[in-house]
Amino acid sequence: MDVVVGRIAKAHGIRGELAVDVRTDAPQERFAIGAVVTTKLRDGSERDLTVAAAREHSGRLLVRFEQVLTREVAETLRGALLLVDTGSLPPTGDPEEFYDHELAGLRAELADGSVVGTVADVVHSPAGELLQLDADGREVLIPFVRAIVPTVDVAGGRVVLDPPEGLLE
Repeated sequence: MDVVVGRIAKAHGIRGELAVDVRTDAPQERFAIGAVVTTKLRDGSERDLTVAAAREHSGRLLVRFEQVLTREVAETLRGALLLVDTGSLPPTGDPEEFYDHELAGLRAELADGSVVGTVADVVHSPAGELLQLDADGREVLIPFVRAIVPTVDVAGGRVVLDPPEGLLE
């Protein structure tokens, strides 16, 4: 299974450097020189790229890949997702931290055990993380904060919700 660690925003400069919106807590590991990421292009095709250099710039990471030598090639990668295999991810080391792929698919239930739906995805917004639930074909966004999601039981396959009135409607 693959997990998204970034998205290519645009080409930068004339030598094939790319501006990347980072979606990982460990960019220094995921984008280290020699690291291999899989790009998933807008047309659905995939290809592996090897990091040649990376540096921070204006809130983004500028990355140069060994296989991308010109701006023209870089432009073809605009909007591509950067993926790594979940098997290569180290344990978080913190019982309060989770990878997105660990949460996707968990059953969402209330404290009384009644099932609300299934976690479809984790949405990263400027205001914080949201659990996107599939509740009988309806999309429901739940703030991923302890007051509303007091229990995350990955091994048990569930998250327990304590939503304020009206949140699930």
